[in-house]
Amino acid sequence: MTTTLADLTARTGLDVLDHLEQQVSVPVIDGLQAQGDLIVVPAGLVPGFSPPVDRSSWEEVPAAGLELLRSASGGNPHTLVADGGCLWARFVNDPQHLALGAVRTTRPAYLLHPEHGGTGIAPGTYLIRRQREGGDPPSRWHRSTRLRSGGYRLVAD
Repeated sequence: MTTTLADLTARTGLDVLDHLEQQVSVPVIDGLQAQGDLIVVPAGLVPGFSPPVDRSSWEEVPAAGLELLRSASGGNPHTLVADGGCLWARFVNDPQHLALGAVRTTRPAYLLHPEHGGTGIAPGTYLIRRQREGGDPPSRWHRSTRLRSGGYRLVAD
């Protein structure tokens, strides 16, 4: 069964902008994918990352969705949406310190955003990170911001 953008907005009560086609099928991808300032990375592609093993670290994603990130200007949220079988862990050990958390799903899950529409996440375990852009290689970590100096900055959506 395919899921459309209209299905996701009806399920969550979240709106998307009018320029997005509501009846489009949302593709479900099992690899690397991006949505605005977020990037979804399969756990196996992140050296040094291991998802939490303690069951209490994971929470069920509610049917109405779970807001993962709101844009830098306080506007549009990135919301994780699932119809059961999807767990979220907010506190994970990410070697690059860009993680918002990890998702483990046994059924397709979706990221919904008002400007970008929906993207589907195939069953598996993924690290959800902020995207970064930059020029010069980082020189050191800044403890207060958890960002590297030397030119990297987070992508603002």
